Amino acid sequence: MYSIVLDSVHKIFRSGFLGSGRVETYALRGVCLSILPGEVVSLLGPNGSGKSTTLRLISTVLLPDRGTVIVNDSNTIADAKSVRRQVGFALASERSFFPRLTVRENLMFFATLENVSWRDRAIRADEALTQVGLEIHAHKQVMKLSSGMHQRLAIARALIKKPSVLLLDEPSRSLDPAAANHLWESIRNLAAREITILLATHNFAEAIAVSDRVTVLQKGELLGTCNARTLSVERLQAYYREITGPVVLNDWPEGVPA
Repeated sequence: MYSIVLDSVHKIFRSGFLGSGRVETYALRGVCLSILPGEVVSLLGPNGSGKSTTLRLISTVLLPDRGTVIVNDSNTIADAKSVRRQVGFALASERSFFPRLTVRENLMFFATLENVSWRDRAIRADEALTQVGLEIHAHKQVMKLSSGMHQRLAIARALIKKPSVLLLDEPSRSLDPAAANHLWESIRNLAAREITILLATHNFAEAIAVSDRVTVLQKGELLGTCNARTLSVERLQAYYREITGPVVLNDWPEGVPA
């Protein structure tokens, strides 16, 4: 059984008025992707390639216009509640925490929103902090966290519900190399716990550091998938250039040489 399945998924954003002024933009066009339980897959592509849209479809924030999205045998349209119970979603630059509350207090609050019983809230919060390596900062105010710790706290929040699927949207964006490496180590540790992880990135180093497979998206289309475990950053860059063809510089993800 696959943990995540996208079958011929189309997502269309519409703007303007009905009639001749109506404009349709395809964010995804016929995307097919299957991910095994416990696998880590990176969606690699430039801004606007459809990476975040894919994550939002899996989390039920968006619904497909055509095709189906399945999470552990649950359809995101027919069984949305079941999907949401199984999926944790950590957004890039998450800023919805209460800055004057401590790290642990924030997680206790979000555990309440996830309908975690009062008996289990403290346990879940402590477990999530341990999973992302923030247990020693549990009593620090969120306003005093570094950017790297803030990103790990966002992942801890997503783990409160004990999801079987974790979605990460550019988790190391704006982090310095040391903070990014620490975050990648946290992601690898989570994968070792048999959590299926799908992350959106435009960073080749990140894709190689954490992934089992890398899937290339460009302008809403899935162009190819490769085994990240057998590639270096340079070979992934070459693979990307080979399957995307000639593109303008602004369409290249981070790290592709001109």
